[in-house]
Amino acid sequence: MRIAWLRDHPWHVDALAAAHVEAFGALLPDWTLAQAAGELRSHTRACAIPSTLLALDASGDWLGSVSLLQEDHEHIRQYSPWLASLYVRPQARGQGVGAALVARCVAEAAALGVARLYLYCTGTVADWYRRLGWRDHATVVLGPLQVQVMAVDCAGPER
Repeated sequence: MRIAWLRDHPWHVDALAAAHVEAFGALLPDWTLAQAAGELRSHTRACAIPSTLLALDASGDWLGSVSLLQEDHEHIRQYSPWLASLYVRPQARGQGVGAALVARCVAEAAALGVARLYLYCTGTVADWYRRLGWRDHATVVLGPLQVQVMAVDCAGPER
């Protein structure tokens, strides 16, 4: 597995957008496939906010992705920037793909001078992030869901 910038592999945008809408649509009920693809296509720079990273297998097919965004939801703009839209294809789960994407995203944020990075999630996913060193920051209601906002310090003695 290798991690690369989506901007260098734009042929994956449509499939990735479809996976994102299916996985995260409950949080953004009016979000369309065209909007998701447009957002991903706008991530044209590496080592920047916004950007998207892909985990790729040996054949160049995508296994998962994660984005680094300035904002991730209009109702929680007070926290920024964000690790967002972590997604791992079902056939690649349980193989460390998600953890590798999260670690790379945090490292990229640190390289950009970001002191603290945020994410939000629901349910037991928060436990997985806690195991990666993220901590609970706030609980907020977004539409029909209560979500956990989590934070991690990007710059520190261990990085």
